[in-house]
Amino acid sequence: MNVKTFFLLQASLSCCCGGIPGMHGLPGRDGRDGREGPKGDRGSPGKTGPRGPAGVNGKDGAKGEPGVRGPPGPKGERGQGLMPFKNWKECAWKDLNDDKDNGLIKDCVFTKNFSDTALHVSWTGALRIYKCTDCCKRWYFTFNGAECSAPLPIDGIVYMWQGNTQSILRVRHIEGHCNNIHKGRVRVGFWVGNCQERSPGDAYTGWISVSRIFIEEVPKAQA
Repeated sequence: MNVKTFFLLQASLSCCCGGIPGMHGLPGRDGRDGREGPKGDRGSPGKTGPRGPAGVNGKDGAKGEPGVRGPPGPKGERGQGLMPFKNWKECAWKDLNDDKDNGLIKDCVFTKNFSDTALHVSWTGALRIYKCTDCCKRWYFTFNGAECSAPLPIDGIVYMWQGNTQSILRVRHIEGHCNNIHKGRVRVGFWVGNCQERSPGDAYTGWISVSRIFIEEVPKAQA
């Protein structure tokens, strides 16, 4: 029986006998999607998941431009270490042969760079006294005409007990440091004079050799 005959028979039975329930028709096509509903309330946060593995390091970014130069900082205190360079001088004389008994032998002019440093000075050369008994001569340094007072004078002596016929010329060394000397030009002098409470003798400074005054600017000693 085809579909047309089926429907005609169904209609005839319906008219005569009140009809019987028909068969379900074929399913229709899906309808169109409805409109989106209103946005729901925000749900509660979920639990934190496990930590993932570390990612690969990214590449360095491009170098940024230099920033604005900041203001100069406060001046720091001067260090107590070594000086940045040595400041020294040596004055030397060959065959000085000075038979002066009192007064200035030689001087050496030095330029001191700082006011809070010390001067290290030394003399190397032949000294002697002769033709005297229980006699003594003193050689010493001055700074612009005055002996050192901080910490003490820088000097050396030659004493002889019995020397009426002796004339012993020997190279001798006198050395020391002097503080509280101003910055600038300093005249360092080497003098000869008498000892206290002893008879003066016949002095002689330098003899067929080189005599030297050495001067060096150095940091002050530790307290």
